[in-house]
Amino acid sequence: MNTPCILIPVLTGLICALLGYLLGKLSSSGSHNSKQLQIDLDNCRSKSSDLAAELEALKRHGSAMGFAAPTSVLPFNATLAASVFGRNIAENDLKVIEGIGPKIEELFNTSGIFSWKALSETSVDRCNEILHKAGERFVIHNPTTWPRQARMAYEGRWQELKDWQDKLDGGRE
Repeated sequence: MNTPCILIPVLTGLICALLGYLLGKLSSSGSHNSKQLQIDLDNCRSKSSDLAAELEALKRHGSAMGFAAPTSVLPFNATLAASVFGRNIAENDLKVIEGIGPKIEELFNTSGIFSWKALSETSVDRCNEILHKAGERFVIHNPTTWPRQARMAYEGRWQELKDWQDKLDGGRE
């Protein structure tokens, strides 16, 4: 009768010892991972500072060679855009681009192109790819001038954009 009474505390002790051992193993491997993460972070910071120094050296070299750094783009001026186009223009409204309507703007937004800058950096081939994936009704559009128009809008060259668009036919030269 005393055997079962002794067996319960012994089994409980063994189970607790096993759990303690397992928890100890888990916590020690976790500290190893955090040490490795810290080493990786330090390596990334070192690499980042090396790259920043290299970039500065390249900028200095470029200046010495007579290359100017890109100029900053003026902030969006809705009043100027409206005065040129004769209607209100919202910043990054892709429909300002000759040949882009609401449906095509939606296609480009779905593909991650939400701004004039993004469209200006998109290749004509990528524009065609987006149109072709959308189906037959979009294949007829020709995006050849869209990135250049977007660059003008992004840079605030409204009069130049308007004059060029007056010469375009549905966005085509």
